[in-house]
Amino acid sequence: MGHFFFCAKIRVRAALFALVTAALFVAGCTCEFGEGGGDDAPFRVTFIDVGQGLAVLLEHEGRFAMYDMGPDSVGVVDSLVARGVDTLEWVVLGHNHRDHVGGFMELVGRGVSSGAPRVHVRQLFVGPDTAGGFVRDSVLRVARGLGVPVDTLFRGCVLGVAGSALSSGSAQSSGIGDAPRFEVLWPPDYVREGGNPASVVLRVEFGAFSALLTGDLDSVGERRLLELSPTLTAGLLQVPHHGSDGSSSLRFVAQVAPEYAVASAGQGNPYGHPRESVVRKYGYVLRDTARFFRTDRDGSVMFELYSGLGVTGP
Repeated sequence: MGHFFFCAKIRVRAALFALVTAALFVAGCTCEFGEGGGDDAPFRVTFIDVGQGLAVLLEHEGRFAMYDMGPDSVGVVDSLVARGVDTLEWVVLGHNHRDHVGGFMELVGRGVSSGAPRVHVRQLFVGPDTAGGFVRDSVLRVARGLGVPVDTLFRGCVLGVAGSALSSGSAQSSGIGDAPRFEVLWPPDYVREGGNPASVVLRVEFGAFSALLTGDLDSVGERRLLELSPTLTAGLLQVPHHGSDGSSSLRFVAQVAPEYAVASAGQGNPYGHPRESVVRKYGYVLRDTARFFRTDRDGSVMFELYSGLGVTGP
């Protein structure tokens, strides 16, 4: 089993620490952050507090990537700069909702002339979301203006070396040390969906550890995902759709059976996310409310993962 070291940065409390299972990385649709030999180097997964939205920063051996970038005008790029990020190997924008992709717009207008440090993006991956025309077009316009290559992800893709061509089919390990990899589980290439049901779902694997990033997948999408991946499990789960009552079906949560779960939601948001009924479901499965984290209460939440060590609780 791998070691999963957890640190939650709380607004008014000191950092917490906990331990879970093994690490992450990128391998071909395949993108490595490092060159292997990462037994002693942690892989960090940070759920950045962006209010009502989602932005997940991934780090290994000094290289960074993002799953979603939160809403615009909340300073997500400044947050990255403050964390020492000047280059993102890749960004995955799971679907075309502004609270998930708006932060990508903040990459514009930075540099020497503005005095604001730039964050370079080597590759942008998007899902096949058929909705959000204006938002989608704005993202693509920004990418084009910055010279960032864009590719579309479908089930069966595995993220690999930055800038490499995409491939699909059976996802194989990169074969480089203990590098984690990200496999796309949803949507398949024959599905044409718009909005939340189109959310790109990534399963992260490193040794015995796995994490599941679900974006805004709804309960119908969860059911269809389980039909394709009936044995799906994960040690760490990003709570779908900020913890809305239209997602996190008990069947889905029980099947994935996470040890830790994180809901990204805005403080005092008008939707009541995460919903109390959803929090109770996770309580049934996690069996410990201390294993359920929410950015509206806890602020940014960071997990550090190490290979070769056992799993213990916070």
